[in-house]
Amino acid sequence: MQDNFLKFKLDGKTALITGASGLLGVEHANALLKSGARVILTDIGLQKLDKIGHDLSETFGKELVICKIMDVTNEKEIQSVFDELKKEDITVNILVNNAAIDPKVNKDKLVETSRLENFSLDDWSFQLNVGLTGAMLCSKIFGMEMARVGEGIILNIASDLSVFAPDQRLYKRTKTEWNEQPVKPVTYSVIKHGLIGLTKYLSTYWADRGVRCNALSPGGVFNDQDDTFVSKLNSLIPLGRMAYADEYQAAIQFLCSDASSYMNGQNVIMDGGRSVW
Repeated sequence: MQDNFLKFKLDGKTALITGASGLLGVEHANALLKSGARVILTDIGLQKLDKIGHDLSETFGKELVICKIMDVTNEKEIQSVFDELKKEDITVNILVNNAAIDPKVNKDKLVETSRLENFSLDDWSFQLNVGLTGAMLCSKIFGMEMARVGEGIILNIASDLSVFAPDQRLYKRTKTEWNEQPVKPVTYSVIKHGLIGLTKYLSTYWADRGVRCNALSPGGVFNDQDDTFVSKLNSLIPLGRMAYADEYQAAIQFLCSDASSYMNGQNVIMDGGRSVW
């Protein structure tokens, strides 16, 4: 049993997380640092990234936390970060594609632009570039090096909406015309379903070079949402509640370590059972 727990250890490994300033990005970093990995936090905003990096350094040590500004939609910028790390003799063993745009339904006013009838091509392109194209570009650049050295893990962070459609009833408002009802936009499901396709593709592409790829699909995470929304969503989940942000840490440790050495091309759904009903 003790030998099995040792497989979760990531001492000597380096993990790069995109979108590291987000709610779950911080949790992913905590999980990997707890397992002994060095973590490279990347995001587009310096101020919040520096604050998170400082807090994690205080807990785990400055030598294990690196912050890099990186726009996942910019291939040259990703390549530049790769080259910087190479010069510092740092090889990324684990890539966590976490960056995404998660449009929130405004609780104070109607969001008509979220509806498919009004959804702009600019919003479509931008959100797909961040959530799907960005994952492909990061996998391309960092995955090539993993294949070259003969080992590596790519983990795509999807969502329970990678396996079913948004339940628009969650956002429905009384005394509001049907064509003015706010909705979860089309991009979110398309991106998350697309990440599963990317996961399957990558899982076979470099498998003979020792590179594995899987996906984690979290359910809704409680983050001070509107009480009405929380109550509606809780009623759709067999466990009767949304997730706490830290409840995905063990899954991250499993999927990014040798504990999952024979898992490849899979989508691990952790949604409290919502997708079963």
